[in-house]
Order: sequence, then structure tokens, then C-alpha cells
Amino acid sequence: MRFATYENNGAVHAGVAGEDGLHPLPENTTVLDVVRTGLPAALDAGAEALRRPAVPLAGVRLLPPLAPPTVRDFVAFEEHVEGVVASVSGGAGVPPEWYEAPTFYFTNPYALLGAHDDVPVPPGCELFDFELEVAAVVGRDGASLTPEQARQAIFGYTILNDWSARDLQRREMKVQLGPAKGKDSATTLGPWLVTADELAAHHDEDGFLTLEMSVSANGARIGHDLLSNMGWPFAELVSYASRGTWVRAGDVLGSGTCGNGGCLAELWGRGRDIPALAPGDVVEMTVEGLGTIRNTVIAGTTLPPVPAARSRSGRRTR
Repeated sequence: MRFATYENNGAVHAGVAGEDGLHPLPENTTVLDVVRTGLPAALDAGAEALRRPAVPLAGVRLLPPLAPPTVRDFVAFEEHVEGVVASVSGGAGVPPEWYEAPTFYFTNPYALLGAHDDVPVPPGCELFDFELEVAAVVGRDGASLTPEQARQAIFGYTILNDWSARDLQRREMKVQLGPAKGKDSATTLGPWLVTADELAAHHDEDGFLTLEMSVSANGARIGHDLLSNMGWPFAELVSYASRGTWVRAGDVLGSGTCGNGGCLAELWGRGRDIPALAPGDVVEMTVEGLGTIRNTVIAGTTLPPVPAARSRSGRRTR
């Protein structure tokens, strides 16, 4: 089942993608509502929606499939880490700590864009980049889940593009806290949320999804990889995210960028002379079984420079 959120004639609806378009769910029902009911009930609701007349896909704007409570983004591809460490952090090789446990950061759930939305360049950014990823969506609340429990808790999957301002990210990472404005301006999700049962046949014996992934810019392929090249399967990522805390239904967990050209920064780190994204560039991502997203980069808002910190005074009393 493929659940979608879309705008039609100024109104937002949730529906199910079928061969003839989008079949609406009941009025005032969101995809997040459906996710929270659990996968069996969601499949029943989707089957009921498919019996309703469809809205042609060409006449609507696809929004992010759901409004997640949180968005975590992992860095689960070794090849990506190796290339980006060189271009973003100025280092070499993969940090040994990467192998010890999955690493993630929380990104901005208010900056989500739809499958075909325009993407503005962030203020002050001169090195804009894409990141080809897949995201899992949690389907039930849980804490300290085992990998098997986490696998059962995954509702479905969608494509994720973690747009990145690499020059801003480079500066921020030197403060040893993590990305901030380098990462929170835009994240594309879409085109729809594909339920986990649809991809069951694509799991290998170790629980990895063997899906082909590719990304192109202006019609020229930049990168391609298999999702199964992740260092950990999604069940391990969800389990780790819940370790000592909670994950909630609707939470989005990104795989991190794939290798072999899943982003420009990886290629920069390997010595490839490829220009950063600029207004007018079109980035298209396709993942087997999940569909295609296609976004155009546009000029962003021009803002005044950020003031530097003042020198500390050293005063300890008023």
C-alpha cells in the first residue's frame, strides 16, 4: 500500500496511490492518523480507500507523505562517511567510532518538502548539496526495542533527500556539536509512504533491503548504490534509536546517504571536480519499490551576515 498526502484545489487530503491516481481516505484523516492505528488496520483503511473514485495524480501537489513527530537521520553507509570526512571535516578514512554504534542527529520536522517542490538555497550557502537516502517510518510506540521488535515496529519506507549546505556544515562541525543550519533548511520526503509488506521480498538473509538507488542532476546520473550496503539494517537503527528512550508512531529515521555518489560531498572528498548545486538545477532520485522524487533548486532568501560573537569580558559580578 502506498499512502500519500496531497493538496488539491487548496485543500489537503490523505489518500492511497493506485494505478488511476490518488484515492482519498475519509475527510479529516491524516496519514499519521493511519500510521498510529498500526499496519493491519492501515491496510484495511487503504483497501477501503481504493474503492473510492481517484483524483488524477497530474492535478495535485504531492506533500510529504506524513507530518512526523521527529526526524532522525543516521549515517549508516561506510563509503559515504569515508568520502565526506575528507571534504567536510578535512580528515581521512572512517573514524573508528563509526563502527561501534549507529550515529544519528535530529533534523527539522518543520522543513519537510514534497516530492516535486522547489528547494531554495539556504541563506549564506554557496556549496549546496543533495543526499540520496531511504527513511523508515515507525508504526508503533516503543522503548528499548530489540532488533526483532524494531523490525515488527516499522510501518513503511519512503525516499529522503537530506539537502545540505556544505560550507555552513563545515564551519559548524568544527564546534564539535553537530550540524545546525547546514542541515535544517530542507528535507524532501516522498513521493509516498510504502508499507513494509510491499518490500518484504526485498529483504536478504541478514535483514537488509536490497533496493537499487540512483540520483541524477540535470539528467546526468551522479550516483547509484544498493540500500543493502548499509552498515546496519533498519531494524538495528530503530532499535538503537529506542535504546533507553522512546520512539513513537510516525517517527522518521533516515538511512543516511548511500555511497558511490549519493551526494556531491562524497565525490569532492575523492577528488572529483563537480560544481555545487545552483538555482535551476534539477535533482531526481529513484529507489526501487519506492518511486521517484524530482526537485528544482531555486534562489533562496538573502539575509544580512550573521554577527560574530563578542569577546568575553571575564566579569563575574554585576
